[in-house]
Amino acid sequence: MGPKESSRPDDQSDDWNFPFEAELHAVAPGLHEAQNGWLAQIDSLRAPDRKTHELIRMVCTVILRNPPGVMRHAMLAAEVGATWDEIAGSIVLTQPAFGLLSAVEALPWARRGWEKGRTEAGRGKASPEKP
Repeated sequence: MGPKESSRPDDQSDDWNFPFEAELHAVAPGLHEAQNGWLAQIDSLRAPDRKTHELIRMVCTVILRNPPGVMRHAMLAAEVGATWDEIAGSIVLTQPAFGLLSAVEALPWARRGWEKGRTEAGRGKASPEKP
């Protein structure tokens, strides 16, 4: 899937953070709410710092070959100050264990997310650093 394509069906609402949320909520709203609570607790970790947190999560999505996840976490990392070198370097570090192809495929998605995150940060919409 290229960086301009989406894995979301056209009929899905943009009210959800992730493409699977509408389906999960329709089938199991309680499970969906519990999962959101669990993810919120992960997001509240005090260490590592928020930038490192997003870089780690981005690398995990590279390994899973999840382009929308790569884009999302690159964007969030950029919003809290990650440079392109930090984004690209984190992706390149996956190559020895997980191969060249997944890293190379992730780079355009990461660039797209990073550019969006820089734009958002410039508008003052950056995610605040966790206390």
